[in-house]
Amino acid sequence: MRGINYMTDDKGIRTAVVIDLKTYGEEIEDFLDGIEAESRKDEPKEEATIVFERILEAKLADD
Repeated sequence: MRGINYMTDDKGIRTAVVIDLKTYGEEIEDFLDGIEAESRKDEPKEEATIVFERILEAKLADD
């Protein structure tokens, strides 16, 4: 596949992949975002309004 190269060990087994980010950067970013979201699915959730209030308080404290 163009823009994708596999690294292999001495036995010819694929051990890593090199992906051309100029060609596939957006797709890789989406893929990694999905992995990160999946890894956080069991973390405690916060209400958006509470998060917004905390951000605004921090911003006002900086000013």
